[in-house]
Amino acid sequence: MRIDPDEIDTWLCRSLEDRRLSRNERQELVEFLAGLDSTIDREALRRRAFAIARASTGLAENHAVIEWLDDVTRALREIASTTAPPTVAQSFFSPGEDCPRAIGRLLDQARHTIDICVFTITDDHLSDAILEAHRRQVAIRIITDDAKAEDLGSDIERFERAGIATRVDRSPSHMHHKFAIFDGSTLLTGSYNWTRGAARDNEENLIITSDARHLVPFEQTYNRLWERLDPAQ
Repeated sequence: MRIDPDEIDTWLCRSLEDRRLSRNERQELVEFLAGLDSTIDREALRRRAFAIARASTGLAENHAVIEWLDDVTRALREIASTTAPPTVAQSFFSPGEDCPRAIGRLLDQARHTIDICVFTITDDHLSDAILEAHRRQVAIRIITDDAKAEDLGSDIERFERAGIATRVDRSPSHMHHKFAIFDGSTLLTGSYNWTRGAARDNEENLIITSDARHLVPFEQTYNRLWERLDPAQ
């Protein structure tokens, strides 16, 4: 669904009913804000969210309401930063360690969500960083391809055993994407597979950006794939 600008208060109140900002609600909010004219006062929207939260707060519910409000205001600030010239716009190339270092840095810095969609993952350093993020209670989802999920060196089984949500494309064609989204605000994409061979031998590339014009379509694509594909097991 799309948020109607004339009904933003109604949408905020409905989101607050279960005292959390769901993944789908967050995406709806990001898409709504990304489509606003730059002259729209986003600070006014933030104030409306606070006003609605204050009106709904009871003593027993304070903690849940503030958590909801924190999620909403974080989404507002993230999208506000991407309506100006992008604060993140970086390029990296292999062979060499620039690409895996860039991926590792984003994995280490993630605090809330990591959505990974890559053809194959065999680089143990990156796998270890994914598992460490999982231990930090970062919500992680991984999409991969069945042609590579069972390859020698693939770390998909490690992720499944650790309890990380994983889905696999089992169609005759390949799920050949190589991108990831961190905290709903940073997109990493390019030709680079998450393997040691790519770092050591291949001519590959990565781009990192916080530009919502790129981030939102990748989020939509990720969620569409996630709904269509089967769990790894």
